[in-house]
Amino acid sequence: MSDANPFGALAGLKVIDLTRVLGGPYCTQLLADHGAEVVKIEPPQGDEVRDWGPPFHDDMASYFVGVNRNKRSMGLDLSKPEGREVLLRMLDGADVLIENYKPGAMEKWGIGNDVLAERFPTLIHARISGFGADGPYGGYPGYDAIVQAMAGWFSVNGEPTGGPTRLGIAMVDMGTGLYTAIAILMAVVERNRSGEGQYIDMTLYDCAVSLMHPHVANWALSGKVPGLTGNAHPNISPYDKFHTKTTEIFVGAGNNRAFTRLCAALGHPELAADPRFAENRDRVVNRAALTEELEKLMSHVDGFALCDQLLKAGLPAGPVMNTEEVMENPHTLHRDMRWSKDWYTCTGTPIKFSRTPGSLKRVPPHFASDTRDILTEHGFSDDEVNALYEGDVLPAERRR
Repeated sequence: MSDANPFGALAGLKVIDLTRVLGGPYCTQLLADHGAEVVKIEPPQGDEVRDWGPPFHDDMASYFVGVNRNKRSMGLDLSKPEGREVLLRMLDGADVLIENYKPGAMEKWGIGNDVLAERFPTLIHARISGFGADGPYGGYPGYDAIVQAMAGWFSVNGEPTGGPTRLGIAMVDMGTGLYTAIAILMAVVERNRSGEGQYIDMTLYDCAVSLMHPHVANWALSGKVPGLTGNAHPNISPYDKFHTKTTEIFVGAGNNRAFTRLCAALGHPELAADPRFAENRDRVVNRAALTEELEKLMSHVDGFALCDQLLKAGLPAGPVMNTEEVMENPHTLHRDMRWSKDWYTCTGTPIKFSRTPGSLKRVPPHFASDTRDILTEHGFSDDEVNALYEGDVLPAERRR
């Protein structure tokens, strides 16, 4: 883990984070990894994914733990006028507000974007919602799997014999988090020119549709509705999972040169000269026959050794590994993609800067563990903080 530089590329960026669950917290964790000061403000019930386990550590579920490092937590009841006043005081001097309340909630509380933009003209206000505030689905709730289904992901994922299948990774949520981080940084760059903040309207649905590549492009050019191809790629062959004597492997031959190398490595260079497999378009059309030939050849070889041989020859290939194998893989460790601190182990940041590396500074926070310190830093007196606690505006423990 890299912690030599206590300041990341985003040092000095102040983010007020009202998000819960996955998309927003994934976004703000990325910003926090690279030096942004992220204050996670949780409702009295806390971020619900604190309960999404087992496993747990000190009553924090793994789901929460995985996307909330490098942040500080405070509890705040925004349904109370006093709570909203606390938020407004905290936004004075903040660079970014990110929230994922249902469209209309902030407006109902009198702190919608029109109010915020007038009071804080340099504030960047990002909202993540399922479908946006208007349109046929406007205001509807959105969860990752539901949006996967509605944006076409199910229809292109799964084996032809098994039917449409949810992706095992919540890439709608996480992809939206990544898009939102990019959008925030774009807005910061633009603000450096204009001096003005702006509102960013991010939705799970939009992001999921934008990630439907190459399926939208294939449909637009062919007029054919893409379907299930299992592990195989719809546009490339061979690009698929294969059984070997020792392990399942995945091989991708994206051009004729790579396919020729694969055939040579398997001891049958003549396969590359077979007219059925001469060009990628031929191999795609004759995918079933090619797969049968390759499976026959690979069934007698050591998959691990074959992958090493293919990689050294410049051909993308790799064994199918589970989570534990990935996190203990020497290359994972070499790339600093496993971070640990005290009880906490997590993935590292994939963004590698030469001068300002990301780092793990704080383990995920317990609920409201930093409330008093945060408010003191924002100019609240002890008497004010005590009064807010007494008025139940600042919950010290989660309301179950």
